[in-house]
Amino acid sequence: MKKAFLDNPVRLVPVGFLATIMVGSVLLMLPISRADHEAAVFMPALFTAFSAVCVTGLITVDTPTFWTPFGQVVILGLIQVGGFGIMTLATLLALVVRKRLGLWTQLVAASETHTVNLGDVRRVLLRVAQIMLTVEAVVATVLTLRFWIAYDHEPGPALWHGVFHAISAFNNAGFSVFSDSLIGFVDDPWIIIPICAAVIIGGLGFPVIIELLRDSTMKKAWTVHVRLTVYGTLLLLVVGFVVLAAFEWDRPETLGDLPVGGKVLGALGLSVFPRTAGFNSIDYGAASSESLLVTNVLMFIGGGSAGTAGGIKITTFLVLAYAIWNEVRGHAQVTIGPRSISSSVQRQALSVALLGVAAVVLGTVALLVLTDHGLETALFECASAFATVGLSMGITGDLPASAELVLIALMFMGRVGTITIAASLALRTQRRLFRVPEERPIIG
Repeated sequence: MKKAFLDNPVRLVPVGFLATIMVGSVLLMLPISRADHEAAVFMPALFTAFSAVCVTGLITVDTPTFWTPFGQVVILGLIQVGGFGIMTLATLLALVVRKRLGLWTQLVAASETHTVNLGDVRRVLLRVAQIMLTVEAVVATVLTLRFWIAYDHEPGPALWHGVFHAISAFNNAGFSVFSDSLIGFVDDPWIIIPICAAVIIGGLGFPVIIELLRDSTMKKAWTVHVRLTVYGTLLLLVVGFVVLAAFEWDRPETLGDLPVGGKVLGALGLSVFPRTAGFNSIDYGAASSESLLVTNVLMFIGGGSAGTAGGIKITTFLVLAYAIWNEVRGHAQVTIGPRSISSSVQRQALSVALLGVAAVVLGTVALLVLTDHGLETALFECASAFATVGLSMGITGDLPASAELVLIALMFMGRVGTITIAASLALRTQRRLFRVPEERPIIG
């Protein structure tokens, strides 16, 4: 029974994440990880490890003041490992050490990277590592120079701040070594734009990035997945920018007191960061209810599949949107451009979306029961945790341990649950050799 469980590569993904989280928790409990060098505290270490590996960014303690440089290095390592994928990283290590990949190892890597052709796993993994390190290096260089030249940071701290935020941004983690995250840089284009670029690139998903690099000028050759991800990302970014800018433009608590350029950069952050990045360049506790609702929607949808973003994913959302549109038009077949979408893909998308809704709703109810916070605040916190975003209205550090465990469950489910659910649904597809009588219940 145990062997049968571990033989399924899809099931190994959450096991790998849990093992890394436990290791990270132990390291963060060491006195060398805490700024006061006191005895280990279990819950802050556990919550931070879950948040880092699940690339969420929710924190119960202040990262720059509670953790030592060693603890911050541990957090950064957990972010990188979590973003790259435990099984993907393990496969790369096996490739380096053994110079070959066995079928079992390739299956494990394929379940994490969504690679279909097992023969391509070696090439894809190396390409993924190259993309990740290149983007992080470029963004880290820009940020380091900016911190050094414009903010008079010493070269060492400037480099550390640049590297930390570059890795956190590309992995859509949202951890920051500044107590107010990016609020102090809301109108600095040399900080906001590189971080937003890293967030967007990491959130596209590695299959999309690889295909764009290969066929960037051949839009007609793009697959449906690439089209949905690229155009869906652009659509949500534009809609989020316009709507959130309209709600916050003249609001003095957020963007109202900034110059026009600062307002534009602030609105850009409002649109990009909810796409599971978790940085905040404004105080969400002061944002309008309309902005919080729109942000909840952006967080829940998330970014691209097989990338560092969370949420139910853009493709899931758009497949369901196209299914509704085709149903309204009376089409028997769901089509996206010149291609049709199989009923099995539609069922998988519906399952992932509804399970996501159920997780957020149940988590919100739990927070309402366990705390004194209202619906708006509890919903925002749970949506942020499930979508592995990391945005908060400032309540995470004041939650009781029971509520922290609720958020931990949501973060873990959001990081590995949708992957496991979608993959298991695809792998368990079986052809029936018979058909049962049909019946049509009344819908709507």
